[in-house]
Amino acid sequence: MGGTDGAGGVGGVSGVGRPLIGVSTYLEAGARWGVWELEAALLPAGYPRLVQAAGGLATMLPPDDPAHAASTVARLDGLVIAGGPDVDPVHYGAERSPRTGPPAAARDAWELALIDAALAAGTPLLGICRGMQLLNVALGGTLVQHIDGHVKDVGVFGRHEVTPVTGSLYGDVVPETCAVPTYHHQAVERLGEGLTASAHALDGTVEAIELPSARWVLGVQWHPEMGEDLRVMRALVRAAS
Repeated sequence: MGGTDGAGGVGGVSGVGRPLIGVSTYLEAGARWGVWELEAALLPAGYPRLVQAAGGLATMLPPDDPAHAASTVARLDGLVIAGGPDVDPVHYGAERSPRTGPPAAARDAWELALIDAALAAGTPLLGICRGMQLLNVALGGTLVQHIDGHVKDVGVFGRHEVTPVTGSLYGDVVPETCAVPTYHHQAVERLGEGLTASAHALDGTVEAIELPSARWVLGVQWHPEMGEDLRVMRALVRAAS
């Protein structure tokens, strides 16, 4: 991370102590390091680095029993639902498209429970890519299972412009059109209950959603952890302080 907020500011927040920001993680059947190849709970380093650069203390939240979600969220100051595999269409009442990836049942169940717990507790919540889509599904929305033009190449992040909706939470944090790191092939179709769109791509794709009735709830379709702009994460950290 470059340590700037994209508008000349310095990352971090003032005050004593850093708010604890939980970040949901992958659970992979095999990951290799040194001589080992084992099942692993893992997270791209960009996520904790972004939290840290924005002034927060990052902690990883691997898939767990959904019954523990409320007690987990109670220990956090803020929550990030990270990017990852496609949401299982069963959660929004759709048949699986051939273009939809394999289900990640443990992550779906755990992260949906985390979202429900954060909404119930008023814990500041940021959904990133899959996290935004899951937030929409948690509130009764649906997804487009495949769109073109938002992936540069397999395993390669692209960039495209997103334009904020004036007067929205996201629009107050990032008031100008800007290019963002992107890698997704699914998108919001019908918005979940109470959610509003707060940014769009040039092709009209919903790129950010928020819940105006909540303390601080935002989802972004792109990957701020792959860029230098700290403003979205700084806003979460401030809300969690």
